[in-house]
Amino acid sequence: MATPLTADQLLTALRAEGVDVVEHKSWRTHNRNHKGTWGPLNGVMIHHTVSSGTDASVALCRNGYAALPGPLCHGVIDKAGTVHLVGHGRANHAGGGDPAVLRRVIAEDYGDRPPASHEHDGSAGSVDGNARFYGFECVNLGDGADPWPAAQLDAIERVSAALCRAHGWSARSVIGHLEWSDRKVDPRGFTMPSLRERVATRLSGPADGPASGGSAGKPGGGTSAPRYQPFPGASFFSGRTSSPVITAMGRRLVAEGCSSYAVGPGPRWSDADRRSYAAWQRKLGFRGGDADGVPGRTSWNALKVPHTK
Repeated sequence: MATPLTADQLLTALRAEGVDVVEHKSWRTHNRNHKGTWGPLNGVMIHHTVSSGTDASVALCRNGYAALPGPLCHGVIDKAGTVHLVGHGRANHAGGGDPAVLRRVIAEDYGDRPPASHEHDGSAGSVDGNARFYGFECVNLGDGADPWPAAQLDAIERVSAALCRAHGWSARSVIGHLEWSDRKVDPRGFTMPSLRERVATRLSGPADGPASGGSAGKPGGGTSAPRYQPFPGASFFSGRTSSPVITAMGRRLVAEGCSSYAVGPGPRWSDADRRSYAAWQRKLGFRGGDADGVPGRTSWNALKVPHTK
């Protein structure tokens, strides 16, 4: 059991683990504390949003809806791996869960199997999970077909490790909503045992700082992290622009299987670049006007365009 991190402590822990964080308005005081306690905390719970698009998903999780007021989590993890903080305190994310699961999370023996049938005490749903867990919603339709980009999975791993490291928990303190309640299926599309294995591996070394750029030290090697091209701004991408940055971007799009190029890619921004980039945006889960082929900061950072000299 642990006292919840303050808002500043939470932010520090996430950034120390290399998480790309966006703070949304009044997240530090946005909560449901008037409905009950928050804490002591026992772990981290992972969900999927059953929605698409970063902006719409963040708004949903911050505001909630008529039957379930927000915040619906503490942070939203988008397809590009950015974590949007929307609440701090009690949030409507976990609901009722099984006391047997909570006992195993507290004992840190929740591993690759759920509680056996004889371990359930007949009161599933009786424990208030909103008081006991940090909650993170991950942008995904939850249909088993919507992809989980590597950047998003990396962010889920980093967020989980950051909170475990801050509280001295093991990776067995990280569970999925489907493990908390047999009425839930999220997250769907990857397994929680595989996530816990990744978190355990990360916790075996020191927090490694920013996910990209800079010169964060690596255990045993001391090498610098790769340098990626910073987002040049949407106005950079026009028919008049000619730059090696566009060539580097195009090569990354080809590597991601998002190529509409007949020839190239080349240094001048073209319709082929726009179509290829729109395919990348759709791969990240953007839809409609959010997948117009014009790079934005979130999708650009996820593409990890190599730095050009």
